[in-house]
This record gives sequence, structure tokens and C-alpha cells, in this order.
Amino acid sequence: MPDFQPVFHPVERISPGSGLTAMTGLILLCDHARNAVPPEIGDLGLPPEDMDRHIAWDVGARGVTLGLVGRLGAGALLSTFSRLVIDPNRGEDDPTLVMRLYDGSIIPANRNIDLSEIERRKVAYHRPYHAAIREAIDEIVASGETPVLVSIHSFTPQFKGRSPRSWHIALLWDRDDRLLRPLLARLRAEADLVVGDNEPYTGQLHGDCLWTHGTNRGLPHVLIEIRNDLIAAPDDQADWAARLAPMIRDAVAEMKAAMNGA
Repeated sequence: MPDFQPVFHPVERISPGSGLTAMTGLILLCDHARNAVPPEIGDLGLPPEDMDRHIAWDVGARGVTLGLVGRLGAGALLSTFSRLVIDPNRGEDDPTLVMRLYDGSIIPANRNIDLSEIERRKVAYHRPYHAAIREAIDEIVASGETPVLVSIHSFTPQFKGRSPRSWHIALLWDRDDRLLRPLLARLRAEADLVVGDNEPYTGQLHGDCLWTHGTNRGLPHVLIEIRNDLIAAPDDQADWAARLAPMIRDAVAEMKAAMNGA
């Protein structure tokens, strides 16, 4: 394999806050936080309007994540590269790890990508992101707490040629419903929200981020999907963070009480 020294740091890490209200055991994740392409890769060959679409990142998810960081005092890990470079929410053997075609757009730089280039991207971007998550989890475990993972994503209102999606927000999960149940109940108590349960995707994705770090390690976790037209603007991102923060805080407290037999 040719020598490959990335100059692009693949992870944005925010340390947990301090004080009595800081949720020091909570890790917020944002797998598709940015649409940046590392300079050592160059250009994916897509026009700016495609790089601004959901195919390149989860629109608005980073802003919501940062808003939650501020309100919850939680730590966070966010990717800094486009999902079209390599998708950190896919296992290393997943055929959609590096997308060649997505929602009607061919990705020119990925169309004829070889195994050597995919391996370089794993080493430079995918693996460091997951290593940072493992490190953050291990730090919390060493402190005597149980880590709780909450992953923030967004979804497009409509894929090309498919029906519109009516949900405002949804929760994705696999086998562990400890956090899912109290958070879903709080969301469904909001009369103005259409809330999905494993919609518009299922959380039962072998090898994805929460399967790797949540399911495999027996840690409570949930993935939050927000429709991206609702969080495209910074003010809307702030509003959703303000709305979700107390729900997450209360749902985690209820879950921990149940786990402790209170």
C-alpha cells in the first residue's frame, strides 16, 4: 500500500461539562456531522448543490448535537468528514461503506474506487472515529459510571421517486430498549409531533455505530432521527436542542432508576 499520511483530523471531541447538572456519563454522537472532504482526497467530483444535500451529511445534526452539549453538559464525538468519503455509521465490511450512487447522484470519485483506497480511508478516518468512541466509553467505565450513548442524525423529507415522510422525529434501536422506552414516551406525549419507532429506517443494522459500541458492549443507547427540513436553520437547531434536552435528561434518569431497581 502506498504511504498515506492524512493531514485532516477525523474527530471533533467535546469533553463533558463540570458541576452537579453535567451528564458526565452521557456520550452524544454525531456520525454525519459535516460534509467536508479531506484535502488529501481532493474532490469527490460532485457539484456544491449535491454536497449540501443529505447524501453528503446529516443536515442540521451537528447544530442540534452542540446545542445538547451546552444544555446537558455531556461529552460529544462528531465526525469531521463527509459520509461520502467513508460512512462511520457502517461496519467495515458493509457494501455501503463507500457509496458509489446515492439518491440519484453518482459519486464520481467513488465510482471506480479500489480496495487499497478504501483501506486507506478506513485507516485515516473510519477507525480513528471509532477509536475515539471506545476511548470515551472506557474513560466513563473507569470512573465507575455506566456510559449512555445518544446518537443524533437527520433524514431527508423525501427520497427521489418515493413517498414523502410524515415523521418529525423518530427513534432507532435494536435489542436494547432501556432508553428507548422512556424517551419514546416523552416524545409521544407531545401532541404536535409525529414520532416514529424504527422509522424511516430500522435500528437493526449489524455493524453500525451503535451496534458496535452499544449493543456489543451491553450499554444503553438510542439513535434520534430528526427530519432535516425542521433543523436546517441554526435557530431551529437551537429550538430542537432546547426541546430534546429535558426529555433526554429525564429519560436517562428514569432508565437509571429502573436499572438500579428504584
